[in-house]
Amino acid sequence: MGLLGAASLLAQDAPLTSSSVRIDLPEDSPVAVMRTDYGTSRTAARGAALVLDLNLSLTLRNISKNRIHGVTLRVVSQEVAMGGVGSVFQPGLNVGPGEAFPVHIVTKLMRPMQMSGGPLLQVNLDGVLFEDLSFYGLDKLHSRRIMVASEMEAQRDRTALKRLLAQGGNPALKDAVLKILSRREALPEIQGRIVRGRALTNAGLAAIAPERPEQFAFLQFPDGPIQLLRGSALISGSDARTPSIDVANLTDKPVKYVELGWVLTDSNGHSYMAGSLPSSDPAFSLAARGNGKVSQENTLEFSTGGKPLSIRKVTGFVNQVEFADGKVWVPTRQNMDSNPLLLQVMEPSVEEERLANLFVTKGIGALVDELKKY
Repeated sequence: MGLLGAASLLAQDAPLTSSSVRIDLPEDSPVAVMRTDYGTSRTAARGAALVLDLNLSLTLRNISKNRIHGVTLRVVSQEVAMGGVGSVFQPGLNVGPGEAFPVHIVTKLMRPMQMSGGPLLQVNLDGVLFEDLSFYGLDKLHSRRIMVASEMEAQRDRTALKRLLAQGGNPALKDAVLKILSRREALPEIQGRIVRGRALTNAGLAAIAPERPEQFAFLQFPDGPIQLLRGSALISGSDARTPSIDVANLTDKPVKYVELGWVLTDSNGHSYMAGSLPSSDPAFSLAARGNGKVSQENTLEFSTGGKPLSIRKVTGFVNQVEFADGKVWVPTRQNMDSNPLLLQVMEPSVEEERLANLFVTKGIGALVDELKKY
């Protein structure tokens, strides 16, 4: 009867039910599931695949003795084919022992129709980050590094706002938050996509700008652990291909991950944050005082306002570093504030967004109370 029920579900669009979902938490998990709300989650047959359109919420309780500052869930419909694994990253938490908090899962996953048996969806705990930056979890999604970096940015930005509050009171804090909101609104629009190949006519080939190697300019942070030595990308009109940057480890500690940010400047002198250039090779490492290379094999095409971006200059900077001992480095507030280019193109951090939204919805008093919690 269970198999027949699953077959019936696969045959037509239907709401996602509790019998189709398995929430799998380890016995020593620091969080427990209190409630599951499936909301408008549905399954839909699409050819040979089943689409899981997820819009559900979990209410979790902190059953540990430590405050929780971040949670990452791994959401799986199937492990093998593309589109079967998703994640939910919940930063900016401040959940004490015994307290409950919601985690929303809003995504779409795919599952082959021929798969039978077992639940349609599994939700696993990939990681929990505590207030002291200690970590619990499988870390299949590198959630430890991601959450530690996010928490360090949050601590950095809260400290800056608390300092302004102490020095100038509510007016200084309000002015800082208004600048965050203004920076968010003024961000230049850019879209980027990976180009996997083009089929072009002779006319199309003639319209492509000649490809040229463009050397990276660098923003160097004096106190940063990584120095950018040299780098280039092949540029053709709005395309940037195979960016590559040589880096040097300035510390006595081995490095296992480096993430570089890069900025594009167009022919009109306008600059845009192109994204990140991570050391995605699992074998990447930098020995103490050693050198290495961060590169990407893809071709990326950029546009703004629906029109191709004419790339004239590329600029790189170090955005994140993870050492072999698990410690993480992110740019300081001084690093960011002393670089007008970064202030122009970088989005506010997750924590700046959270605090600014709190100010917009509840006012300066609520923001002050929130900062006092840390």
